[in-house]
Amino acid sequence: MAPAGTIEVRPATAERFDDVATILGPKNPDATVCWCLSHRLDSKTNRSLVGRERREYVRGLCSRQVPPGVLAYLDGEVCGWAAVAPRAAAHPFARSTRIPHVDDAPVWSVWCFRVRPGYRRRGVAQALLAGAVRFARDHGAPAIEGYPVDNHGKKVDLTMAYVGTRSMFEQAGFTPAAETTSVSGGFPRVLMRLDLA
Repeated sequence: MAPAGTIEVRPATAERFDDVATILGPKNPDATVCWCLSHRLDSKTNRSLVGRERREYVRGLCSRQVPPGVLAYLDGEVCGWAAVAPRAAAHPFARSTRIPHVDDAPVWSVWCFRVRPGYRRRGVAQALLAGAVRFARDHGAPAIEGYPVDNHGKKVDLTMAYVGTRSMFEQAGFTPAAETTSVSGGFPRVLMRLDLA
């Protein structure tokens, strides 16, 4: 178990890439895992990146002027990740037929949360969401959206909990903006939105 302390959330910059790798990377560097790219790339590009190529692609994202997400730290130890970017850069959400666009505003999306074992149930995901909101606001986003499951308090399988829950978003001030036809882990997803203007 991690010691109690203050959770800090920081941008996933190139200087913090090793921490990104700690959260998203596999133990076997040649394994082809998500690296939080499946919702950022078109399917053809996503399939074409294998093994270490995925790591290097994410390293490149962290070197951009706007990093691909935020990292949570508890007493200096990296303990979580949230993907956050303009919706237009999150390929599946920009073109989704299952998750509607509420309007044409250049909103940002927060869509993936990962918390390391030993740090769960300590408020890390909630801190990541708050950090993602600040990150989007600092970069001029007029609003931010998430697409969590509406699980009505029922347990969500950890492998599918990466989208967050409706109650988590509501606690952060988001409100339901639209129903979706998307499902994750057997639960319907809802479009939650927070205006930042």
